[in-house]
Amino acid sequence: MKNSAMVMQIQDPASQRLTWYKPPLTVLVIKKIHDATIIMPFVQLVHWLVHEKSMVVFVEASVLEDRLLQEYGNFNLVKERLMTFRAGTDDLTDKIDFIICLGGDGTLLHASSLFQQSVPPVMAFHLGSLGFLTPFEFNNFQDQVMNVLEGHAALTLRSRLQCVVLRKSNDDDAHKKKPTTILVLNEVVVDRGPSPYISNIDLFLDGKHITSVQGDGLIVSTPTGSTAYAVAAGASMIHPSVPAIMVTPICPHSLSFRPIVVPAGVELKISLSPDARNAMWVSFDGRNRQALQHGDSLYVTTSVYPVPSICALDQISDWFDSLAECLHWNVRKKQKQMDELSDVTHSSVDDDHHDERPHDT
Repeated sequence: MKNSAMVMQIQDPASQRLTWYKPPLTVLVIKKIHDATIIMPFVQLVHWLVHEKSMVVFVEASVLEDRLLQEYGNFNLVKERLMTFRAGTDDLTDKIDFIICLGGDGTLLHASSLFQQSVPPVMAFHLGSLGFLTPFEFNNFQDQVMNVLEGHAALTLRSRLQCVVLRKSNDDDAHKKKPTTILVLNEVVVDRGPSPYISNIDLFLDGKHITSVQGDGLIVSTPTGSTAYAVAAGASMIHPSVPAIMVTPICPHSLSFRPIVVPAGVELKISLSPDARNAMWVSFDGRNRQALQHGDSLYVTTSVYPVPSICALDQISDWFDSLAECLHWNVRKKQKQMDELSDVTHSSVDDDHHDERPHDT
């Protein structure tokens, strides 16, 4: 018998479109610092946004302190019109309509770290090294930004991981240590740090002990992060629209420990095994590296605040283009057709027969 409650709701990624409820007025421009090649694109962009589009432009205060930018003549014409903030000090919540990143994948990771709750839509231009997460080319930035301002764009909702570090509290502590919460876009990595000993880490899923990790460590990644550190450690690649968490061992001392994919709604708990010889170290998107001792725990689950990444084409084309261009996925020389191969064979045979003819004397 049919049961309507048993029907699974599956969302087509193509249905995720950028829609403005009011015209965007404020934009945060994030640029890669200490890179001379990005100075000119940055100045061109902010000039256009301020003078042509009459937008309020926010930049980090550290950007204006860049010596290379201070020496760029045309920048002084727009410098006084820019709004500034300092990461970790000023709150940008509800102040930004959308974000433009100029640089590599690291600029998008930095944009994610600035917003520990809701994130504005992010438009990322490829001006860095790899560019897996930056689908836009800068040469015609005016037309592409106009498309975004008019709402003609697809979105990829990139899930993030909510990571909570709980420290062991001693009875003689005057105050219980407050948990630390960090959101990551790529992955949280647990490893053995500088210790020469193999790591010994317990992994729990929704409170149930799943396995103990004996090796160099463990990677817990989002689908976006599956093409970062995780793929280098042998994991599968997951489209960013898939609701999942990837768990990948780092050099496990076991032939049967393969990467696994678990549902996005579960809670992972990672802690040192009671008989572990050394502490474990944890880092979040390559930052905030810290040691965890016996009694400390790391809880990881999917955050309710994704990063809305604006697509250059659409969710499918952007991802597979990045796989081919950045990772050379399934890139090889094409096999010849049979008629081409036949022509080559016949030509070779004819040449052989020609060489065997007697020479005229």
